[in-house]
Amino acid sequence: MKRTASKRLVTISDVAQSAGVSKATAARVLGSYGTASPVVKEKVREAAKRLGYQANELARSMTTGKSKTIGVVVGDIENPYFGQAVRGISDAAHAAGFDVILSNSGEDAAKEKAAVRVLMGKRVDGLIVTPASVFETQHLHEVLRSGRPLVLLDRTIPDLAVDAVVTDDRHAAEAATRALIEAGHRRIAYISATESDDPIYRGPHQINLSTVMERIEGVVAASRLAGIEHPERYIRLGAHRRGMGDKIIAELLQGADRPTAILASDTVVALEVFKTLRRLGMSIPGDLSLVAFHDADWTSVTSPPITVIAQPVYELGFESAQILVRRITGMGDTPRCRVLATTLIKRQSIGAPPAHEDSGAVLQDDAAKIG
Repeated sequence: MKRTASKRLVTISDVAQSAGVSKATAARVLGSYGTASPVVKEKVREAAKRLGYQANELARSMTTGKSKTIGVVVGDIENPYFGQAVRGISDAAHAAGFDVILSNSGEDAAKEKAAVRVLMGKRVDGLIVTPASVFETQHLHEVLRSGRPLVLLDRTIPDLAVDAVVTDDRHAAEAATRALIEAGHRRIAYISATESDDPIYRGPHQINLSTVMERIEGVVAASRLAGIEHPERYIRLGAHRRGMGDKIIAELLQGADRPTAILASDTVVALEVFKTLRRLGMSIPGDLSLVAFHDADWTSVTSPPITVIAQPVYELGFESAQILVRRITGMGDTPRCRVLATTLIKRQSIGAPPAHEDSGAVLQDDAAKIG
């Protein structure tokens, strides 16, 4: 059998020869730098199109010092929250003439470090990162020392002097907790997806994300202001782990003095709450009231529709990319944190606590219903 020769890549020399110009002239036209007459530019571009020439972006970045790409590292691309944020980043970047290279850390600091290292090796012009930990940040400090612009998305690092775009997480958690308290609830659980070996919250040392700590502080502050004692006892962590969400939620709902309301850290956790309640034969809001961070599409079409804290997620991504582009092009002042407002959208998942829960006791018929 006759072997078919592989097609050779078209080079700048090929384009120059076809256009009847020097290699240097072809390089200037195709690289959009230097000068050339309109006639010469047209000849070179026609030759490049005819031959199917594709620019060697790595070689171009070596020459110009710019790759026209930005790197993005997010926590979980399966989470609709990050999907919307990445869409905002992509739209803003493309409008400014930049391509986007996306990586997923899975909320793992080691994977985040590896992703940042790869993106830096690809000579991206700047980075947008959703940090997986406030403790493991050496790699982000190295980005800063390299002179490469860096913007933090959704979360902050206290000792890292870079731009950040976040939402008002503490105020949002306070508003959601107050709404539940106003409906009569005193036993309010906050369930987070953040990684933890121990699902029971025992203190800030377990928390490696700024957003999680701010939300916990918001829930606790609003609860204590209302005279609720020990609100921390209903805080649970690690609901993102495979199979752990249902277990954590079920144990909470089957325990003594079970919570009468849950604030879910995101709609992935909220959906797990919804499914667990259905499995246990419980209803919303008859047996349990539910509020979730993020206004995912499904939350408005369930029965009942879920009360949510709507976050400007697309705008979060869009603004972070705009800030990064300004930094790349040499504009911008002292790095700062931009805080975007959230909105509590009240639907039908908040009701009064069950009448027999007022004393804090779980009646026998309710225990039978759960079991």
